[in-house]
Parts: sequence; C-alpha cells; structure tokens
Amino acid sequence: MSASSLFNLPLIRLRSLTLSSSSSSSSSSSFRFAHRSLSPRKLPSFRAFSGAAMTDTKDAGMDAVQRRLMFEDECILVDETDRVVGHDSKYNCHLMENIESKNLLHRAFSVFLFNSKYELLLQQRSNTKVTFPLVWTNTCCSHPLYRESELIQENALGVRNAAQRKLLDELGIVAEDVPVNEFTALGRMLYKAPSDGKWGEHELDYLLFIVRDVKVQPNPDEVAEIKYVSREELKELVKKADAGEEGLKLSPWFRLVVDNFLMKWWDHVEKGTLGEAIDMKTIHKL
Repeated sequence: MSASSLFNLPLIRLRSLTLSSSSSSSSSSSFRFAHRSLSPRKLPSFRAFSGAAMTDTKDAGMDAVQRRLMFEDECILVDETDRVVGHDSKYNCHLMENIESKNLLHRAFSVFLFNSKYELLLQQRSNTKVTFPLVWTNTCCSHPLYRESELIQENALGVRNAAQRKLLDELGIVAEDVPVNEFTALGRMLYKAPSDGKWGEHELDYLLFIVRDVKVQPNPDEVAEIKYVSREELKELVKKADAGEEGLKLSPWFRLVVDNFLMKWWDHVEKGTLGEAIDMKTIHKL
C-alpha cells in the first residue's frame, strides 16, 4: 500500500518540478533585518578534515543531486554550547563513524509552518535522501551553511536566513511568503540519531515556528509527498507510527519535538502567543 493511504485526508501528489538552483530570492537584500557585517577574521576557519572527503564504493549509487549537496554544502560545526568551532562537508558531518569517533556536531534547524487554520505542514522525505529517506517529518529540516549570511547569531538571524533559503529549495515557497522576521525561534535541542548504520545525525537544532498561508511547489529531489494536518490528525499519525502500520516512520528529530514540545507550543500558535513560549537560553539535550 502506498504512503498516501496512511492518511484519511487527500494527499497532495507531486509532479515533476524543476526548481531553479539559484536561491537569489533569499539573498540578504530581501531581508527586513539588517545583516551585521562579519569580519573574515572573526569566522573560524578550522575544517575538521583536510582534503576531500573519502568515499567508498557504496556511494556510487548515490543520487546525483544529493551527492552534489553532500560535497558542496559546508555545515557549521559547534560545541555543545552552540559555539562555532569550524566547518565541514555535509558528507563528513553525517557519517556515523565521524559522529562517534570525533563527536562531530553541527548546527541545524527545523521549521514548523502552520496555515491560517492552524494546520501543520508535513513532508515525506524523498526516497533519494541519504539520511532517513521516506520518513515523515515537519515542514523543513536542514542546516545553515558556513557563509556570512547564515552565521549571524544575533536573534538567530543566520538560521532564519537558512530556513528561508531551504523552504524555497525543498518546497518552492518564495521568500516573500516567508519573511525572515516572521519566524519565531522557540528553542534549541541537541540530539543524536543513526539512520542506517553508515549515516546519521548529530545536531544542535533550532526550532522555528511560522504561521503563514503559502503556495507550495515541492521539489521531488527533496520531497515525496506533503500534507497539512490538524492536531488530532497528527496524534493519529503518531499512533500509526508507534504501531508500525504500513511501514510508516517519523523522523527522530520530529518525534522528539512532538513528544517534548509541540502540543503545548501548538496552543500558543492558536492563541497568537508564541512569544510567551520562547526559551533560547536552554539547550535541551534529548
């Protein structure tokens, strides 16, 4: 049975879409926040591994788009206090061997986008994703990159810039529909999760909430399916995942947010009081 039968509401099926590889619409000129200029000497230049990442024969079958991202994207390495300590390729940062032996930890973000009916937009990750393919998760999950606009720590602006960029890349949501100053950074969590033995996650994850009605045009290289769910529909989804029905799986980071934060934060979404839930001082180790 297909993943679409997991829900009682109609799914939005994807057509082949070609999105521009350029993310110029998310350039700093479109932000309402003023970017603080960072001197190059203030940016840590340490790279965890010198030279190119080594691959093995198993990587030969990696999807071309995902392979490019694995080697071109430079993640931000941090310590457990979220202090920037360097950078390395997405490939190196997601190898469980490096996570376990070198304790590589990188900065990430998870976007939770609600529409005006207070329904949460979920995505099923593409089957070409290297980590956690075909699992259901929150609206968008990715990494700020080691670039000036995404390293800005004041008011989590760098992470917000990255979130705007990836909402376009993954879901075709244009920058004008998700202004940077509309994201609310509610908190941070630190977690580790293996994917398939070789790959995994070790992230310090910023949890970003936004309430906007948007036009969604998913990128099939990133997303298999999407769906808006109410609070009650999400609870049913979690029950199905727990029961292992029809092979349904949730991403580990999404499940951590559901179990620890989401329902009480959903109350604030509906009441328009998200500001009362903000706690950016605590890093929750889950």
